[in-house]
Amino acid sequence: MKEHVKNILLLMAGALIFAAGINYLAIPNKLSEGGVIGITIVTYYYFGWSPGITNLIINAVLIVTGYKLLDKRGMLYTLLGIFFCSLFLYLTENKLTPVTTNPLLAAIFAGLLVGIGIGLVFLSGGTTGGSAIVARMANKYLGWTLGNAMLIFDIVVILASSFIIGIEKTMYTFIAVYIGARAVDYIVDGLNTKRAITIISNHTNAIADKITGEMKRGATVLHGHGAYTRATKEVLYVVIGKQELMRLKSLVQETDPEAFVVIHEVHEVLGRGFSM
Repeated sequence: MKEHVKNILLLMAGALIFAAGINYLAIPNKLSEGGVIGITIVTYYYFGWSPGITNLIINAVLIVTGYKLLDKRGMLYTLLGIFFCSLFLYLTENKLTPVTTNPLLAAIFAGLLVGIGIGLVFLSGGTTGGSAIVARMANKYLGWTLGNAMLIFDIVVILASSFIIGIEKTMYTFIAVYIGARAVDYIVDGLNTKRAITIISNHTNAIADKITGEMKRGATVLHGHGAYTRATKEVLYVVIGKQELMRLKSLVQETDPEAFVVIHEVHEVLGRGFSM
């Protein structure tokens, strides 16, 4: 239950940041976006339809079409993501003075806010719907990064919106979407990176006891031998969060100052038994 509450709060925060980027930076400067939100922005410019309501309707159709491709948990968080993004788009519509009227600044910071918002929604396990649903499937089945997948799918919508907003604003929109894609990757991968540690020591058991006892982390003992000496070696393999790295290094140093330690960056850990 704690995990669900944390994820929902993270999702709501992401949805609010996303809506702020659209309503306070993109729309006031006649910029567009990619995917479904790009379509909703263009319909707002052309017909005056509310982005929040249009976003909800289009995504409802996409969900009905593609619900079989998402697991139950992913579907729940995607529905919540669509709902809160649409709600905050509606609630923040025309409520405050635009942050800037400089299109370049608007493109840069709209991209950042939208990317951070979508990244937080992804981090919670949901999506903002639309091309984000397609991007998540591309990430799952094709191995594409979420940011790159969204970038590819969004290009089509941005090019189509050029007929409404003009070539110059389309160019600014490309800047915003590129920055947003990079922000998504940083939030999803950068904030969620783990560290895999390989430790070769003559005091393997003592180090393992401290890792499991003091840090409450699991460790795997691998058996090997030196290529030159042929001496038997025990190797520890540990995966931890990056915030725990300094503590682990200190622990190893205290136990065996001569230990050989290799640190790898890990972007994703799957499997039962690992949780942050």
